[in-house]
Amino acid sequence: MTTTDGFGAQKVPRLSSLDARRADLYGGPNVAIPPKHLMASILSHDTAQEMQMATEQLSDISSEDGSPQVVTSLTEEKPSITADDFALAFDIDGVLMRGGEPIPEAAAALKYINGENPYGVRVPYIFVTNGGGKTEEERCLDLSRQLDLEVSPGQFICGHTPMREMAEKYHTVLVVGGEGEKCRIVAEGYGFKDVITPGDIIKTRHDTTPFRKLTDEEYKNSRARDLSLTTIEAIFVFADSRDWAGDQQIILDCLMSKEGHLGERSQTFNEGPPLFFSHNDVVWSTSHEHTRIGMGALRASLEALYKAVTGKELSTIAFGKPQIGTYQFAMRLLQQWRKDYHEINKPPSTVYFVGDTPESDIRGTNEFNEISDATWYSILVKTGVYQDGDTPVYPAKHTCNNVLDAVKFAMDREMSKKNKGGAIDDIDSNAGPLRN
Repeated sequence: MTTTDGFGAQKVPRLSSLDARRADLYGGPNVAIPPKHLMASILSHDTAQEMQMATEQLSDISSEDGSPQVVTSLTEEKPSITADDFALAFDIDGVLMRGGEPIPEAAAALKYINGENPYGVRVPYIFVTNGGGKTEEERCLDLSRQLDLEVSPGQFICGHTPMREMAEKYHTVLVVGGEGEKCRIVAEGYGFKDVITPGDIIKTRHDTTPFRKLTDEEYKNSRARDLSLTTIEAIFVFADSRDWAGDQQIILDCLMSKEGHLGERSQTFNEGPPLFFSHNDVVWSTSHEHTRIGMGALRASLEALYKAVTGKELSTIAFGKPQIGTYQFAMRLLQQWRKDYHEINKPPSTVYFVGDTPESDIRGTNEFNEISDATWYSILVKTGVYQDGDTPVYPAKHTCNNVLDAVKFAMDREMSKKNKGGAIDDIDSNAGPLRN
């Protein structure tokens, strides 16, 4: 294979495997990887272009006081050198943000990889978060304001982003989670034609959830419908539930229905629609000193309830980290971003993934590294779920105090490889020999 010095020289592309599958990465035997026919073989150019065009909308959005919201553009002064042989991928909560506030080293870390480093090198990067509940455009706008720089939707993956590739398969879907109508808006933006929320069902039949009443705003936004003529083809949990009791009741009704008809109860309890989760994180990092339960806890609760009511095991389908499908999607997005923005028309040889959760970020990165043609190198930081003194079941190849230390380590390692002609022989104390 033709080699490269890592900064502009061409070589034969090494493609990420799009066919490999790894069952039961996380969350027990009831979690399945999205089947191949549900995942697009490539990230379409049109989709990437649509996501990229949303960046232009950022300059049109004003702050609450009416003045233009200013973000620092990353395109004003480009360094003369862009690394073409490696890239970075970041989790957000616990790595760059915590409790809605930037981690102190976050802005400096992103400035560092945008050229403010001793090497004068700019490194392509993307964000891969299990969080969701908003459009990618809105998440990028939030992150741009919080970190005072421009983040493009073309480099951003939420936990539910890969679900956009399923809009052609399912027409009428139940979408659960998030605040207000935001998840319905996300789903409709993905192309789902008929999106139902728990609020729609409660508005139509208020006795569906005996202990939950819709607020005036919820009632106004919800859409009453004839449930006797409605067939729910799939259930998507896009974001964390704000009402576990009500949402679980409605999800269970759908799962126990006969082919998605809420008025008909199945006799065998195996005729209901499939259930998809945007991720499986049991806990996540917030401003609280201890981790808080997340969507993976809801999944575990639903499985227990389903078995208690029906006597049967519940099978679910998971997206997000650590699922292989999400990393494959991330690799395709990264290649598209490098091509469209950096004019690098080949995949990277190494991707450094910086995360704070061993059970999702690190496990998924290490598992994907085993099947990917590119090296996926896991870096664990101590600013989120993982804390000093923890003994992770899934150790990272390298552990750093924070994200700034992580990006400095990655760049120093790549510069060392470049100086040694592309080879490096280093061994991390908790990971064994590193793959090159």
